[in-house]
Amino acid sequence: MNRVALMVLIAALVSMTAMAQTDVLGAHNVYGRGCVACHAPHSGANGGNGIGTTTDPGAGNLALWGQNLTPLYGQTIGFGDTGKYVVTLPSAITGFTSAQDPNFVIIACLSCHDGNLAKVGMMHGQTVETLPIVGNHAPTLLGNDGSTAANYNNDHPVGVQAAFGCGGSYNWDCTISATGQVQMTGPASSVFVNTNYGFTVSLAVVNNVPVVTCTTCHDQHSEIIWNGAIGGGGKVNWNTSFFVRGPYTPTSGGTTVSNAAAQFCRNCHGGESNEMHGLMNVPTTGITNIGATP
Repeated sequence: MNRVALMVLIAALVSMTAMAQTDVLGAHNVYGRGCVACHAPHSGANGGNGIGTTTDPGAGNLALWGQNLTPLYGQTIGFGDTGKYVVTLPSAITGFTSAQDPNFVIIACLSCHDGNLAKVGMMHGQTVETLPIVGNHAPTLLGNDGSTAANYNNDHPVGVQAAFGCGGSYNWDCTISATGQVQMTGPASSVFVNTNYGFTVSLAVVNNVPVVTCTTCHDQHSEIIWNGAIGGGGKVNWNTSFFVRGPYTPTSGGTTVSNAAAQFCRNCHGGESNEMHGLMNVPTTGITNIGATP
């Protein structure tokens, strides 16, 4: 009798655990619409071949993108630092040859996350997750974030002018290959690559120069888990948040302060790393591996 009761209890706990899990898409599951919230698997834009959402004849022709891009075509937007990182968006989707083009990534993300030129529905304009420590929610509409409309100056630089470089005060001691791949070469580079870092951001490559785009820092397909290697480890699952492409856990267990968020930023901003200040063995702390140990 006790054994039966135990088995029933275990089954109930397993069921509750399964029910408590969240789809890895997180907020990009968009109230259950899932992939088709952004992509249109058939016949152009969501809403039906230009009916109801857009009259763009190229709708859906690249990455099966189903959102309305027409309000953004031909727009010039300046990001970061008083808008000096200028992005000129294309006049038509047909000019693109690759979904990895940084301007396609930018215009695709802005088609939902602009809120100024491209109005959106079904979005609250705030993160689902609460900000650690201070609480509340961060804005998710870049051009209408609740401060000043059409203000993109307070957003991280992206586009061809936001190039990743080696040397200087903000970058690593490294080299860039002919295909735009970044290789650490400086003092104690093994520390940079194999111990504390290694969850390298995804850089678009323009004329063999790696540049920053939206998906450099964010993985739009996974809000809560980053599947990748830290240092010399294998492919594993790490907790993250805000769709960040790497372990991004400002707190651990709700109270313990972590440097994992800082370590993520230091993937590009090497000048602010512990190592560049002479501290060579500060580990990445506060990250939780929910898969195998690397």
